[in-house]
Amino acid sequence: MSQLLFVYGTLKRGAKNHRHLAGQQFVAAAQTVPGFELRDMGGHPGLVPCANDTAGVTGEVWSVDAAALQRLDRFEGVDQGLYRRARIALGGEFAAAEVDAYFPVEPVTGPSLGGTWRED
Repeated sequence: MSQLLFVYGTLKRGAKNHRHLAGQQFVAAAQTVPGFELRDMGGHPGLVPCANDTAGVTGEVWSVDAAALQRLDRFEGVDQGLYRRARIALGGEFAAAEVDAYFPVEPVTGPSLGGTWRED
């Protein structure tokens, strides 16, 4: 069984941690509904709710199998309490889909990066 996963930072195609999605299926570029932004967490972004946002966050949707999801959970530190995987509302063709994303557990105080992560 596969799960749809929204990625918005270093897991995206061409980014430094994309290798963790090796063997999984890219579905499409996507965007969250308004109400989210990316914040700087020191070399990678964190996805956080933002009441003032009107545009949402851009990213990619991937279809990942159960083994890959377990590896990604370890990579993101879910068991360590660093991130949590939870449902996120996307727009467009994914508006009714069940899609997960990784959210930082601790409050993120870094500066806003807006809605699109661009790796240097």
